[in-house]
Amino acid sequence: MTTNDLAAIANAIVAPGKGILAADESDGTIKKRFDTINVESTEENRRAYRELLFTTAGAESHIGGVILFDETMRQCASDGRSLVQVLTDAGIAPGIKVDQGAHPMDDSPSEKLTAGLEGLADRCREYAAMGAVFAKWRAVITIGEGIPSDGCIAANAEALAQYARDVQDAQMVPIVEPEVLMDGEHTIERCEEVTAATLDALYAAMAAKDIYLAGSLLKPNMVLSGKGCPQQASVSEVAEATLRCLLGHVPAAVPGIVFLSGGQSEVEATEHLNAMNALGQDLPWEVSFSYGRALQAPVLAAWCGEATNVEAAQTAYMHRARCNGAARDGSWSQEMESQFA
Repeated sequence: MTTNDLAAIANAIVAPGKGILAADESDGTIKKRFDTINVESTEENRRAYRELLFTTAGAESHIGGVILFDETMRQCASDGRSLVQVLTDAGIAPGIKVDQGAHPMDDSPSEKLTAGLEGLADRCREYAAMGAVFAKWRAVITIGEGIPSDGCIAANAEALAQYARDVQDAQMVPIVEPEVLMDGEHTIERCEEVTAATLDALYAAMAAKDIYLAGSLLKPNMVLSGKGCPQQASVSEVAEATLRCLLGHVPAAVPGIVFLSGGQSEVEATEHLNAMNALGQDLPWEVSFSYGRALQAPVLAAWCGEATNVEAAQTAYMHRARCNGAARDGSWSQEMESQFA
């Protein structure tokens, strides 16, 4: 696979109208999701739920890629095909989460550093052989009293860059996810400041590792007020601050930015994405989505673990996919939210 192939994969994932479904929940996270609908988190229930998502007819119109968890990479659909093959057959790029979670830093326990570099090169080669064409690694940056520290930002940037190097060496596209968390009482201005510093450190580290940016994607937070901030920024303020920050700190060579939804509701995440695309008509990269809960919350509520509810759950998934697909070119409207079909 050449660098041109990596660029082609990255561009296909964020083709106009398309984004990413993040279905890479760890066992602990998906248990919490299943607990909300009183469904036991067994391997079979997890498999059935992911198959429901991956076999939704027409999803490929708005979903360019799906991030999987290790367990899901190794599971099969009811027709015998691997779940990876189900996605591939639908024209959707299969990807894999390869980090091993964020852990307290030794010299700053209130901050976290993502683990998983040990053995990563071998794991990447294995996943590529299984059919994965991209990967994802998440770092978390917390805003609080005296943090984030320069050391935390630098250490996470270095880890993200080394991950990207291992992924590209395995001939996959790396998604780098430096998430500045919403938790806290910080203002939108403080979020923008920290996000800018984080992106600067990330792309400096990636340059040092000679990462081919045209064969990579960025999964950042939106620039938002902290959850506990008494002054919550408006949709237009979020869109303006986020684009300003990205235009100043993300290289134009990156083909796409796929936002995480963080703690936003599904409609909030769509509304913010729509506002950015409505504002930014001449952006150097595609502005897209990589949503987990913001795509899946209505699906889980409709499914409730019952086979008889699969069709309704898939309808709920397609509705959110269509809404976010429309937000990709700024054509989403509140009226779309009532068109549940």
